[in-house]
Amino acid sequence: MHEPSAGPDAKKKLLPLVLGAAILGISVSGPLARLSEAHPLAIASWRLTFALLIIGLFLAATGSWREYRGLTRRDLLIATGAGALLAVHFWTWIASLSLTSVAASVVLVNMHPVVIVAGSALWLGERPTRRQLLGIAIALVGAAILGLGEAAGAQGAAGGAGAGARTGSANLLGQALALIGATAVGLYYLAGRSVRQRLSLWPYVGLVYGACLATLLIFVAILRVPLWPLPPREFLIFAGIALGPMMLGHTGFNWALRYAPAYVVSLAVLAEPVGATLLAALIPGIGEIPGPWTIVGGGIILGGLALGALEDRR
Repeated sequence: MHEPSAGPDAKKKLLPLVLGAAILGISVSGPLARLSEAHPLAIASWRLTFALLIIGLFLAATGSWREYRGLTRRDLLIATGAGALLAVHFWTWIASLSLTSVAASVVLVNMHPVVIVAGSALWLGERPTRRQLLGIAIALVGAAILGLGEAAGAQGAAGGAGAGARTGSANLLGQALALIGATAVGLYYLAGRSVRQRLSLWPYVGLVYGACLATLLIFVAILRVPLWPLPPREFLIFAGIALGPMMLGHTGFNWALRYAPAYVVSLAVLAEPVGATLLAALIPGIGEIPGPWTIVGGGIILGGLALGALEDRR
């Protein structure tokens, strides 16, 4: 996504469109991954492969690949570590979608701001404010309500056969995997922050996504996950995940960070669970209606995260 050359007024007009497209882009990730019958590592690997093909075109067209020349060995190590964390995020989160509801998985994986605040305090000396701590506490209470409610079968009773077919232990495992995914992506943001300051958008995502794909392929080789042959339907899903969540979603939010306060972008990201839940309910192949515990717990989580994000107004 190119940065416009127009003035500030034109950028302000474009910003809501970009944020809206980005929200729609990331919202389709969970439902599309749920529709796939491939192994989670295969989904993640092909997602990154398609995305990197597009990113490579932008790197070549803009000549921004030359920025790599200024990177140090430390920068490369950090970028590699960030990519590995992103690979763990994709693997665990996609795996969670087959064990718990789309709504629960997407809400829980978006708890990564909790990890970022905690990591910033531990490693960067950035102490959280009272409002951020209160937001974290509220989000954790919401996570407990959501997790225990689904595991007890409340979602199964209200959400139809698709959700009810899962056992309580499977729900808990799926939610644990989503939380591992949240932890991994939170650490990914922390690790990659310093490298991002020295690279523009396309070189940065090209480097980190490349490291992510390399890590995923190592996992694939160790576990002997088949990447080929797969039905054509699967490759359409992989391409959709690459174009929507990766290129339109994440790239759109990265672009918006240059023209909007961080809290605005953070709050926009919190719209993903709402969009994903609606899509999961409307798509015939899923038809998953969230139960009361998911709605209550998810609402509390999002409220807590929003409270912490609003601290950036100061």
